[in-house]
Amino acid sequence: MTTTSQSKTEKQYIETASLSRTFIRRSFATLTVTLLVVFALVQTVPFALTIANSLKCRPVVQQRPQVFIPSPPFGVDCRTETGAALPAEATSTLFTFNPALEGYQRVFEYNLDVWFLNTVYYAVAITVLRLIFDSLAGYALARIRFPGNRVFFFIILGTMMIPGVVLLVPRFIILQQLGLLNTYQGVILTLGADAFGVFLMKQFFESIPPEIEEAAMVDGANRFVMFGRVILPMATPALTALAIFSFQGTWNNFMDLLIIVGGDASKHNLPLGLAQLRGQFGDTLEWNTFLAGAVIATIPLALLFFFFQRYFVEGISYTGLKG
Repeated sequence: MTTTSQSKTEKQYIETASLSRTFIRRSFATLTVTLLVVFALVQTVPFALTIANSLKCRPVVQQRPQVFIPSPPFGVDCRTETGAALPAEATSTLFTFNPALEGYQRVFEYNLDVWFLNTVYYAVAITVLRLIFDSLAGYALARIRFPGNRVFFFIILGTMMIPGVVLLVPRFIILQQLGLLNTYQGVILTLGADAFGVFLMKQFFESIPPEIEEAAMVDGANRFVMFGRVILPMATPALTALAIFSFQGTWNNFMDLLIIVGGDASKHNLPLGLAQLRGQFGDTLEWNTFLAGAVIATIPLALLFFFFQRYFVEGISYTGLKG
């Protein structure tokens, strides 16, 4: 009897412990999901408010910026027949607003098309140059042994530790002496290669087994043939990640463009153009117009990240490969 009682007690203890562990695991999973949802909402709210305020009439943006629930009628006119602005109460409540296209109509009255085309031109040209130069430099540092190989690599890494603002004045002086200020060439040549891209490609090339190149050498391939026909096709994931990082960084680049082409409004990109738009309005900033431009500038990058988000993660992981 005593043995049977002890056996039942042990079984009950084991079942209780198992239930406790199951409860703890499920509680932890639920808490984790809840925190992730809350964090996602916190990150999404600013973008949602930006879109909502870009669709409001100007008085609503100024008096009720926190309202982000749209309600019919849609596409309302923000002005009366006499041209006066409608009060905020006419197109919104404490919780909803009537969407309007005033901000988007106003922003296209400025040089938004020029800014957009310039941004695309800068982003595409700089991305292509970085793919070429960064991959060549990364391959040379990873595979070709020459005097000062490691020194050059550490110098390149060292440039990544220098704050970008420190280079603004020297860069301005050099471009001025070369006559490249306020030119497309000044932007593209200055930003056509970067240390991060070289580091990224070097780390990826070092992960490729050297036996593949040795086999190509046996077949009579020289260094350029190996790079172009053997190694480069294998580096497609790293090249894609580099292209995305370069395109994103160039699209959002403000400070470099301000220094290089700030004196020529016809060569401004979207961030620089929108900043000039804000300065133009001064104290009477038309927030719905400004935010409409910000939404237009953000949509291409949002789509880029949505379709290629896995390459962002891969690009970060490549920088941690053994070097």
